[in-house]
Amino acid sequence: MGIAVKPISGPDVPAVARFLHEHLNSRVSAEAWVRAVEVPWKVDAPNHGFMLVQDGAVVGAYLAFYSERTIAGRRERFCNLGAWCVLPEHRFHSLRLLKALLAQDGHTFTDLSPSGNVLPVNTRLKFEFLDTSTALVPALPRLGWFGRGRVSADPRVIEDSLDGEDLERYRDHADTAAARHLVLVRGNRRCYVVFRKDRRKRLPFFASILYVSDPELFRSMAGQVSRHLLVRHGVLAILAELRVVGDRPRLSRLLGSPRRKMFKSDHLTPDQIDYLYSELVCVAW
Repeated sequence: MGIAVKPISGPDVPAVARFLHEHLNSRVSAEAWVRAVEVPWKVDAPNHGFMLVQDGAVVGAYLAFYSERTIAGRRERFCNLGAWCVLPEHRFHSLRLLKALLAQDGHTFTDLSPSGNVLPVNTRLKFEFLDTSTALVPALPRLGWFGRGRVSADPRVIEDSLDGEDLERYRDHADTAAARHLVLVRGNRRCYVVFRKDRRKRLPFFASILYVSDPELFRSMAGQVSRHLLVRHGVLAILAELRVVGDRPRLSRLLGSPRRKMFKSDHLTPDQIDYLYSELVCVAW
């Protein structure tokens, strides 16, 4: 039977979710995949990605997470490439999914969790690498937790502390499955922090920092953040990309092989790419 490439529309999501649960990551339930795909922020998305269909059954899928952002005063459309899974007997058709996504003009494309065999494919298709130099910071309770300022994960405190674009970002992400939120308060300064719990070598004791609105305040309150993540979230180590947090944190070491991230744009630069509005905030794996 022929295999068709079709956009994933709303009615297709449950079947695609079951497929990803069964064939990609069984730790993520079908219900969780559905929740991830149906993003909470407002966007006029053309689809949820593309799927391979044979005789009415899903045999492959490539998710997409769309958003519209204001960058340098200009409205930009983003397509974040998410989970990509094709049954082994149909791998020959895998690139049809990627090409269908990239054929959508007017988008900046990001791939923030590409597997090793995807990297050369993306490179051939003119994706660029982001600098993901990453510091590993031990989450120790003694790192200056008596310092000035406070760290809060209370939604009411976050709402009352933020304004403008950061308040909008928080509201867009408050109901996503993987994003976790903090606000750092010192005097009249505020820093909004988004992180996710991550696994390394199958151990779920890591926190990856995805967004920091005030890197200087974040670094000066690193001790309080470290203690909060250790005590409240059971985090033993923090993964902090330097492009997100700025300078290398104290008592950290740089990873020898940080995870790669890529993007493809005809006009945006690496410093204009962040990790919000993406699979990283929507899927807790």
